[in-house]
Amino acid sequence: MTKRSPFRYFKTSSEIIRLAVMMYIRFPLSLRNVEGLLHERGIDVSHEAVRFWWLRFGPMFAAEIRRRRVVGMRSSRWRWHFDEMFVKINGERHYLWRAGDHEGEVLERFVTKTRDKKAALKFLKKSMKRYGWPETLVTDRLRSYGAALREIGAVDRQETGR
Repeated sequence: MTKRSPFRYFKTSSEIIRLAVMMYIRFPLSLRNVEGLLHERGIDVSHEAVRFWWLRFGPMFAAEIRRRRVVGMRSSRWRWHFDEMFVKINGERHYLWRAGDHEGEVLERFVTKTRDKKAALKFLKKSMKRYGWPETLVTDRLRSYGAALREIGAVDRQETGR
């Protein structure tokens, strides 16, 4: 069975739709500016069409970009920063575990009620399954990270401090 194109019911070509959406997302342009730039290239499209395409195809393009970024991350040697913070959800204290890369992009989030080795291990396994192994891990000095990293065999890759 062949995969159907998400652009199949549109009169405009997929390349023009992709160009218009990427111009709107990538650069600080308004919808009318994108309409004007496309008009200068000989493409007659209204700003409302660009807005509709952005709402319809924006999440799909963002998923493609994320997928390419993840593949690139697996091949490179990046430094990850792990931390946790307290959050209140419905008046109860929870712990928000976060993993970020060296560029400041949040890779993974995880909310638990406990702040122990089991929660740290689950979070580390989840993030490493999705993104692969980083070259180094930077954590605060929380003991649950050390215990979880010893269990999965990544102690030699860990740095402490910020």
